[in-house]
Amino acid sequence: MSVQKKRSDCPISSSLDIWGDKWSLLIIRDLMHQKQCTYGDFLKSKEGIATNILATRLQMLEENGLIQKKEHPENKTKVLYQLTDKGIDLLPVLIEIQIWAESYFEIPKEIKERIKPFKKDKETVIKKAMKEMKREGST
Repeated sequence: MSVQKKRSDCPISSSLDIWGDKWSLLIIRDLMHQKQCTYGDFLKSKEGIATNILATRLQMLEENGLIQKKEHPENKTKVLYQLTDKGIDLLPVLIEIQIWAESYFEIPKEIKERIKPFKKDKETVIKKAMKEMKREGST
């Protein structure tokens, strides 16, 4: 699979071609929370992704530069996936989706608590989180 060809010059359409499906965004979400994951970690997600879909999405996200493979330090047969800077730059998008969802869905209290700082001073908290994620990714 190669980098996807754009269907149009519309920035929204072009972006959605890469990360706009449910599974891609959930993979990115998991990597934002856990920093790095193995293939098996993704399979353990509550949403229950099928192995064939997971393999396809991981390959597509890697080919489009949103994630990268890294050698697993403890097991040479496994790889770790982590976000690239391009993937980390999606944090504001995911935060906006969470804030939107909180307005229209019943959200558990612990998730509301995680969202609260973003609602108070979104710009500062996002910049700080992105800077930290990018620093951790380069180690």
